[in-house]
Amino acid sequence: MGRGGLLRFSFARFWAMVGKEFVQMRRDRVTFAMMLGIPIMQMVLFGFAINADPRHLPTAVLTADQGVFARSIVAAMGNSDYFRLVKSVDSEAEAERLIELGEVQFVLSVPEQFSRRLIRGERPALLLTADATDPAATSNALAAFRVLAESALARDLEGPLRHLRREQAPLEVIVHPRFNPEAITQYNIVPGLMGVVLTMTLVIITALAITRERERGTMENLLATPVRPLEVMIGKILPYIIVGYLQMGFILLAAHYLFRVPLVGSLPLLLAVSLLFIAANLGVGLTFSTLARNQLQAMQMAFFFFLPSILLSGFMFPFRGMPLWAQRIGEVLPLTHYLRIVRGILLKGNGLTEILPNLWPIAAFLAVALAIGLKRFRRTLD
Repeated sequence: MGRGGLLRFSFARFWAMVGKEFVQMRRDRVTFAMMLGIPIMQMVLFGFAINADPRHLPTAVLTADQGVFARSIVAAMGNSDYFRLVKSVDSEAEAERLIELGEVQFVLSVPEQFSRRLIRGERPALLLTADATDPAATSNALAAFRVLAESALARDLEGPLRHLRREQAPLEVIVHPRFNPEAITQYNIVPGLMGVVLTMTLVIITALAITRERERGTMENLLATPVRPLEVMIGKILPYIIVGYLQMGFILLAAHYLFRVPLVGSLPLLLAVSLLFIAANLGVGLTFSTLARNQLQAMQMAFFFFLPSILLSGFMFPFRGMPLWAQRIGEVLPLTHYLRIVRGILLKGNGLTEILPNLWPIAAFLAVALAIGLKRFRRTLD
């Protein structure tokens, strides 16, 4: 065949190559599933789960006045889309505990003789305390409360009390944003970035490391040794635990000295509980490495895990702004609980008692991930 024949475009050869790629795609079912699954996941998450304007935020009420005006404001909050009344507290200490634990987003405090002072025209004050660790979760609700309180009183200030409806509001609303009073975004993003970086790097690195050995044939050398599957697994994981702590140290230094993030709580406590989170991500990577046949599939599986983790954990968007089904999925992911732990320790000064509700879900996830990974890894060695 002459040189011209080789250079001439052939539709037969072209369609043969197209058919070959479709056959290859059919054989690589994991890659084909990822190509369809990731766009569908993105469409569902961004279309239904992501909400930058969270509503129905849990609110507690601490009221020392049972007058008609105080009841009107509380009722108006209950009817609002922004607030969901979940508890009535009896003391400031209890209200403080709910805020620190993150069980409520707001606490409304109504002082004594609020209604009497309002009738006298003394402009009594209402205190709305907010957990402002995530400014995006509270900003719209705080702005709406001022209008809501004045509108609730406007219905009651009729007849002899109509003179109180002057240009100046009949009450004063004091907003107390806790833990991030200046609404600095870095205070929320930078501590959370530690969990995101650990999730992204450790899952990918672990999945690729073991898959790479199998592709290169070095896994056969392990089969010829008396080493046990558990010993191989721990030996593979331990170096990356050290890498995870190095990443944490770098981010903590940058957070404190570069972004001026306050480090209120105990750093030794944070480093200790982070071991569970690091191990949980390494367990996921180990499981993916036993499922993937090559490094490309391992990378795809890691991304498939990382995408919902970053979107449903509360890192990029307010967690309470998502629908209930998305929150249920987010509660399963270790990153969701780790973000609460990191922000709680660094910004709120939480101790072991306060972070324990978010610590045991990570431990449970770790146990499941290691059990699946060890079982699959034993099959791989056998």
